[in-house]
Order: sequence, then C-alpha cells, then structure tokens
Amino acid sequence: MTDSVSYADTRGMYMVHTAFRREFGALPNLVRNVPAGDTQRSRVIGEHIDILRAYLYAHHHSEDMHLWPLLLDRGAQEVAPIVHLMEGQHENIERLSAEAERATGTWLAHPDSEGSEALADVLEQLFHALDEHMRLEEQGILPLVEKYITAEEWQAMGAESGRTISQERIPLAFGMFFYEANPQVIQKTLAELPEEVRSTLYEQGERAFSSHSERVYGTATPPRSGTVMRNLKDHRL
Repeated sequence: MTDSVSYADTRGMYMVHTAFRREFGALPNLVRNVPAGDTQRSRVIGEHIDILRAYLYAHHHSEDMHLWPLLLDRGAQEVAPIVHLMEGQHENIERLSAEAERATGTWLAHPDSEGSEALADVLEQLFHALDEHMRLEEQGILPLVEKYITAEEWQAMGAESGRTISQERIPLAFGMFFYEANPQVIQKTLAELPEEVRSTLYEQGERAFSSHSERVYGTATPPRSGTVMRNLKDHRL
C-alpha cells in the first residue's frame, strides 16, 4: 500500500470493548439478584443476556469474516501466531456463549436458586474469557490493524457487524456503545453513517439505552465499566 492510503482508526474498538466489559461484567450479579420464582424479572434479564450475546456474535463474526483473513494475507509471519490465538479464543467464547444460552433457557423455565447460580457461573466464565481476549486484542491486534488495514476496510467490518444485528436492536446497540464513549469517537462513528440517519440514530440510541437500562438496572444511568470491574475484582478476592 502507498503512503496516501488512509489506515484504520481503531478508537471505536475501545468504545465497543468498554461496553462489553460493563455489560457482560454486570451479568452474574444481575442473575444472582433475581428472587427465586420471579418469572417477570427473570424474563427481563434473560432477554438482556440474549441481546448481549447477539451483539457479541455480530462483533466477532465481522472480525472472522473481514479482519483475520486480511491480517494473515498482509502480515505473514508477523501476525499469524496472534491471529490464530484470536481465532481460538473466539471459538472458546462462542462455546461459553452457547452454554450461557442453554443455562438461560433452563433458568427461565425454572427460576430457582440452583439455576440462577449455574447460569451466573457460566456468565462469569464467559466474561473472564471475553475480557482476556479483548485485552490481548487491544495490546497485540489493534497496532497491527493500524499498520495493515485501511479505513475503508475497517468501516466494512463495522458494516458487516451491523448487518448481523436485527434492525430493531440497532439503536440500542449504538446507545449502549456510546454510553461511556469519548465525544470525538462518537462523532467519528456517526460521521461514517449515512447523513440522513446520523442525528436520528444518536437520539434513538440514547433513548433506547436509557429505557433498556431502566428495565434491567432500575436506572437510566447504570454503573460504568470502571465500577463494574472494581466490583468484580473485589468479589474474587
């Protein structure tokens, strides 16, 4: 590639990772705090789990389709070991996500303390596998992306992710990702969208996330990722 090529700006990836750390990190306690037999509350949390799993699948699917093949093609021996590690971690995360889906179904059918703890345990495993994957991706993959992947290719990966998510859940995804994001990153993300949907999607996303958070957390402003991560660390000590 020539020097005139515009390479990927990876700040949006940190935005997505922050949202995943916050939301997946909060899941085990959300499940544990549902009173035994409370089918209404368990359905709210079960739907939340399904939404997050769908967002995570879309995110990883787009990397599998677009990012890993391009990096392997251009980076050769420099990138192969870490890309193959990423692919293996995706497979493990997908396995844990499938376990979480099964455990969620069991819990929803019988929302007792035993099912709650079994689901929370799987969700903890999923979170820790995901957090380890994201940390390694930030340290080892994103510098390679900025070296080998063009801005256009990076945007194509994001578009692939959007196509995988059901259209009615697109605003919520944006609201969830924007919740803790730097305003400059938000503006850059919006600038990559068609002009006619930018402001509308931003407003819809904000409302969708506030409404969803009210149902899930009891507040439109749930704990931020730093608080969630500290609570998880304290719980493990």
